Amino acid sequence: MIRYSLQCDRGHAFESWFQDSASFEKQAKRSLVRCPTCDSAKVEKSIMAPQIPRKGRTAEQRAGEERVIHTSAARKKAAAEAAPATAETPAAESLMMGQETELRAKLKELRDHIKANADNVGDQFPEQARKMHYGEIEHRPIYGDASPSEAKALIEEGVEVMPLPVLPDDRN
Repeated sequence: MIRYSLQCDRGHAFESWFQDSASFEKQAKRSLVRCPTCDSAKVEKSIMAPQIPRKGRTAEQRAGEERVIHTSAARKKAAAEAAPATAETPAAESLMMGQETELRAKLKELRDHIKANADNVGDQFPEQARKMHYGEIEHRPIYGDASPSEAKALIEEGVEVMPLPVLPDDRN
């Protein structure tokens, strides 16, 4: 089963479960997927984060695990060096679809920039970010994996972290 975040042409957001990606496509094509608020059949998938299990983690640890970046070092560098993305959209596309395409392009560019200019420390992310925050090791741009509880603990300690953008195309 797969859960999709969906949005109708009037901007109402909702979720729905499907057996697989093909099931969604078939049902949407036949106008069987409808907005529960306005009953519109013009429904599209929205951006959503995947839940992919990692090796060596318990089911509880895998639940909601996300990739995060230490922002105090990387945020300024990424913002200064990343050039704005441009996305040309055909005239037939709706304004929302054009904005979504542009947003996805910018998120992809940001994520690619971070991956190219920061060190992936994997499972060691919470420890490395904490050591940098407390001055135990030199500050440098890093990214890696942290559970929601680990990320929350870092934020509560004042360590600047944020989720690394994940795009729908990354899951294919």
